[in-house]
Amino acid sequence: MNVRERVLAAIQHKTLDRFPTDIWATPEVWAKLRKYLGVNDNLQVYEELAIDGIFEILPPYVGSLRKNENGIHYNEWGMGFRAQSYGAGVYDEQVVYPLAKAETIADLEVYPWPSPDDYDYSFIQKFADEHAGRVISCGYTAVFYYHNLLRGLERSMMDPIEKPEFTHYLVKTISNVFTEFHRRCFEAGNGRIDLTQVTDDFGSQRGLLISPRLFDQFYRQPIQRGIDLAHSYGLMVFHHDDGDMRSLLPRLVQMGIDILNPIQWRCGDWDLASLKSEFGSQLCFHGAIDNQYTLPFGTPQEVKDEVRRMKETLGQDGTGYIIAPCHNIQSNTPVENIIAMYEAVRE
Repeated sequence: MNVRERVLAAIQHKTLDRFPTDIWATPEVWAKLRKYLGVNDNLQVYEELAIDGIFEILPPYVGSLRKNENGIHYNEWGMGFRAQSYGAGVYDEQVVYPLAKAETIADLEVYPWPSPDDYDYSFIQKFADEHAGRVISCGYTAVFYYHNLLRGLERSMMDPIEKPEFTHYLVKTISNVFTEFHRRCFEAGNGRIDLTQVTDDFGSQRGLLISPRLFDQFYRQPIQRGIDLAHSYGLMVFHHDDGDMRSLLPRLVQMGIDILNPIQWRCGDWDLASLKSEFGSQLCFHGAIDNQYTLPFGTPQEVKDEVRRMKETLGQDGTGYIIAPCHNIQSNTPVENIIAMYEAVRE
């Protein structure tokens, strides 16, 4: 099988020659891997480690809303970020929440929302041509997460209780922007896009950030809208959802997600064999190699043992699983552990 066939076969629960692989990593990790392997670009890392990969694309923004002021860079949504060094790595930390002081629907109506007109959709075909033979994912719909980013986490948690009408209007507006943007992406892809992310972060280290009742009342419909749009173009839905979100899975599966990531099994109570038994015929699992302990602090043998355990649980039927770290590999992870993860796939 080639790399594209292998990934798509796993998603479609077809017979595999081996489990496919993917990688998510911080820029510092990519630099370490390039140096360790003696290569010049990230695509060569994929080749050296035999990583099949899902390649992400978003059309470049060409509008006028982005800016840099006083060390803060603002995206087209008005969110402001400042680079913060933690010694081992640099992260863009959000410092401006543009709708934090909004009080009324009128405030939302006059806000300068990003326009779907302000993107170069022709880039999608160019990217697909440059990555011919690879699985392409395009787009990122995340209404709950963008509610958090626009209002701030604390305010966005209080909004559904204190401002239900305001919240419905805000979430619908976010959804409207996402829907038209992604419709244009999928049209521009002209059949070259395989997946899209309809995603969010509902889990904490222990339990959900919001109740299932609030999920149903405020977020289910716009998420369903994103899933239905993707399926109407023949795309599969990749759903990234951090932390202990296991209790939302029955809803999400019913709504039509196709791939579940990242499966952070150290967060909460995950029985991986049970997860496969209950949802394995409907979902392809992606990730699950722990980066809270195993990858950064384990030994290479512990990493290999974990890969083997995931094959025996999430991949117990020989398909429906893509082996990958359960989130971005962090800069404190030894290169030897990363190499061990991909060696174990082929053993």
